[in-house]
Amino acid sequence: MRLDSSPESIISQRVQEETHMRMFKLFAVVAVLALIGQVFAAAPVSAQDKVIKIASQSPLSGGQSLLGTAIRNGAELAIMQLGKQVEELGFKLEFVPFDDQATPDVGVANAQNIVNDAAILAVIGHLNSGVALPSSEIYNRENLVMISPANTNVRITDRGYPTVNRVCGRDDAQGAAGADYAVKELKIKTAFVLHDKTAYGEGVATFFAQALEEAGVEVVGFEGTTETANFDAVITPILAQQPDLVYFGGIYNQAAVFFRQAREKGVKSKFMGPDGMDSSDLVKIGGEAVVGMIYTTTAGPASLYPAAAQFVEDYKKQFGASPEAYAAEAYAATQIVINALVKAIKENKGEMPTRAQVAAAVRATEDFETVIGKISFDANGDPKVATYYILEVASADPEKWGENPLITSVQAPSPLTAKEMMDKEKMDEEKKDK
Repeated sequence: MRLDSSPESIISQRVQEETHMRMFKLFAVVAVLALIGQVFAAAPVSAQDKVIKIASQSPLSGGQSLLGTAIRNGAELAIMQLGKQVEELGFKLEFVPFDDQATPDVGVANAQNIVNDAAILAVIGHLNSGVALPSSEIYNRENLVMISPANTNVRITDRGYPTVNRVCGRDDAQGAAGADYAVKELKIKTAFVLHDKTAYGEGVATFFAQALEEAGVEVVGFEGTTETANFDAVITPILAQQPDLVYFGGIYNQAAVFFRQAREKGVKSKFMGPDGMDSSDLVKIGGEAVVGMIYTTTAGPASLYPAAAQFVEDYKKQFGASPEAYAAEAYAATQIVINALVKAIKENKGEMPTRAQVAAAVRATEDFETVIGKISFDANGDPKVATYYILEVASADPEKWGENPLITSVQAPSPLTAKEMMDKEKMDEEKKDK
């Protein structure tokens, strides 16, 4: 067959060849761009896989922000100083603080955002038990471990969740310790007990009142109030009763206003409260009215911990203020988390651990040295042994809050540990009888 060599044919062939060449080049460019797109698309995923985050939840705004900020700062300082342990294993460690505003609804909303971030493998918090209880339900459903520096309500750990732990003591023991001191040292015969109607405040007030009644003290009043400004309706029955002691189960920002007004109205009773009073803002608000007040706390003075002296110095240098209550406990909780992360990563052969693996590593904490001493968790997440401190407010100067004298301290085992001790004693007795 003869090839067509006409000018029209030659031009047509050249056009086709050029078209084919342009199409080939276009396909090549598209292919290269696709490959580049895959590389760039993969890069963020790979980087994200190497990021581990630790979150905190505490009130960073509002009337309780002084203690909430202390918790955040304690956790942040620990990550700054100890995060290298995780980074040496090939992971970037980030800190993400959340403001729960001391409000359950806000805490729960934050908790949902927290569990939705797959990079968050632990939470340090909360300050308020009433916020921690519903928030921890969400954490637990997603296997996300929480270590609380400050939640003392018994239900925090009594639910037996594998993800919920605390480095502080419990309100059953705190209430009993305060009542024992009030009876034996203050020699009280009558008491009026108030609370703020929160899970924390009502819980510790209830345990305190029960322990008083068991010791033969007459509790002439047990009331809850959400008042924050005018306490006349509460003070009137107290003036009528004139009890030896007035106890307020709640937080300093509300209690200080009450105590100041009670003194101004002529209440002569001794004042007392739990660890919710442990803040320099108590005297900033209450002034001379709260000087001489007795308070119990599960946050020991830094002077009692050999390792805490350096912590206090570092905290002041980093944040320009002395650490408030539960700052050291937040640091200790973060120490435990970082240790658990290292353990979980190594056990996972260097790969990103799951939340459940981190939670298991936290719960396995045994005789771990922290800034507040050695900590071991029982099967419910309580410290096996906790210390409860009793102090007296010495000055109306907020700068001298850290100088409040320690009157005494009491150590008490967790309920599970106490049961184990009793079971062991019983077994030992049975062996002797045989």
